[in-house]
Amino acid sequence: MNQEELFKKLIAHCKEYGFVFQSSEIYDGLSAVYDYGQNGVELKNNIRQYWWDAMTRLNENIVGIDSAIFMHPQVWTASGHVGAFNDPLIDNKDSKKRYRADVLIEEWMEKQSDKIAKEVEKAKKRFGDTFDEAMFVKTNARVLENQEKIDAVRNRMAESLGNNDLAEVKKIIEDCEIACPVSGTRNWTDVRQFNLMFDTKMGSVTDDANVIYLRPETAQGIFVNYLNVQKTGRMKLPFGIAQIGKAFRNEIVARQFIFRMREFEQMEMQFFVRPGEELKWFEFWKEQRMRWHKALGLGDDKFRFHEHIKLAHYANAAFDIEFQFPFGFKEVEGIHSRTDFDLASHQKHSGKKLQYFDPETNENYIPYVVETSIGLDRTFLQILSGAYTEEKITKEDGSVDERVVLRIPPALAPVKLAVLPLVKKDGLPEKARQIMDDLKVDFKCQYEEKDSIGKRYRRHDAIGTPFCITVDHQSLEDNMVTIRYRDTMEQERVDVSRLREIMEQKVSMKTLLRSI
Repeated sequence: MNQEELFKKLIAHCKEYGFVFQSSEIYDGLSAVYDYGQNGVELKNNIRQYWWDAMTRLNENIVGIDSAIFMHPQVWTASGHVGAFNDPLIDNKDSKKRYRADVLIEEWMEKQSDKIAKEVEKAKKRFGDTFDEAMFVKTNARVLENQEKIDAVRNRMAESLGNNDLAEVKKIIEDCEIACPVSGTRNWTDVRQFNLMFDTKMGSVTDDANVIYLRPETAQGIFVNYLNVQKTGRMKLPFGIAQIGKAFRNEIVARQFIFRMREFEQMEMQFFVRPGEELKWFEFWKEQRMRWHKALGLGDDKFRFHEHIKLAHYANAAFDIEFQFPFGFKEVEGIHSRTDFDLASHQKHSGKKLQYFDPETNENYIPYVVETSIGLDRTFLQILSGAYTEEKITKEDGSVDERVVLRIPPALAPVKLAVLPLVKKDGLPEKARQIMDDLKVDFKCQYEEKDSIGKRYRRHDAIGTPFCITVDHQSLEDNMVTIRYRDTMEQERVDVSRLREIMEQKVSMKTLLRSI
């Protein structure tokens, strides 16, 4: 099964098992907008809690806020979004499909990198244990040729995007002979910029209403409140402000399921530091955020850092954390050193002083900012992509069975445990209900008695339930039940009195947080 087929199966699985639905589906849907079902919302809430607790509990100098979606329109002028929040778009005249020009070029560079990886892999097989990969990469003619192409195109793209030279961006696409993935032709329009902000009207009479914007990011709500938080919380530098909230971008090229949507959710933290210390803290947060991701147990090799070719207008350093989705390595989180751009710009446009008085140096200055910004929806897709597994199981009689299992980290699983009476009679449902009522206060539980125990196990494998508790006839005599483990399918007999203690240890958010 190739990666494209795997991704299609994952999307179908998300609908079949109540994770994600197309928004307004009964009206044929709304493009790039999705709703989260009963299991999806539980997983989403758990991801939120994991991020929020990692930020505000593990760091004594980070606090949270919840700012409004609607903000004064001058906020977006000051932030640069009105004038500079654009994507370079290009159309193929034959397929009528629209693409981000920079993404087409980045995908071309990724293909060249794949060629290098194939050369390295062939050499490994040829030379075996004596293979020196570092020396091979430095000396092999084909590798050097492909790397030279990548570096040249990367430098051209960085310069052209930095200078807003859209004609040169198109020239790069032509020189690289990049074809439309749909039509296969290179019949391109000119590249043009497209502003991504949604606008609307605020006011009782349309003619007199003010144009305002749906926020394209949550960060500005933190910046305009930073002094309020600092003073009321008596915060001293360095300190951070965290926020989770909806953002909106009029993505023309919206694709890859929930990876790129028009309405999405961000989890952002702005960390305020002394000028001159921002790059030290930038490196600190790069490491911390990667540890947060790797603690999920999805595979360390599935994560990598990617340095920005073109820095945003506010940044002096920027890296992405990328995850290997079925459609390739893509960004899930950005770590940016934003300098003092945002606060200085808001001070200028508002006429209000946003300086911080430093009692240690006895001076006033505008703090610099290090940002961590992660997409909740992308993290959701990251976890499902890493968790989705199809397995073949050999039974005792030699026959082969198949199961689909979501190996979601137990602390994030939508349902932590299922309580299952072996049969629907002989007092087993009553005993199971008693256990369910005792545990549901502490854990998200489900009770099921329909179908065979095997089918019920499979259903819970498919939604990622890490533990199933089976009540059988022996349970009525010795007060013992069977815990069935999702990942190994092993079974353990334990006393009912130990269930809370065992589950607390295995599914607790505390256990996950301590592993960061």
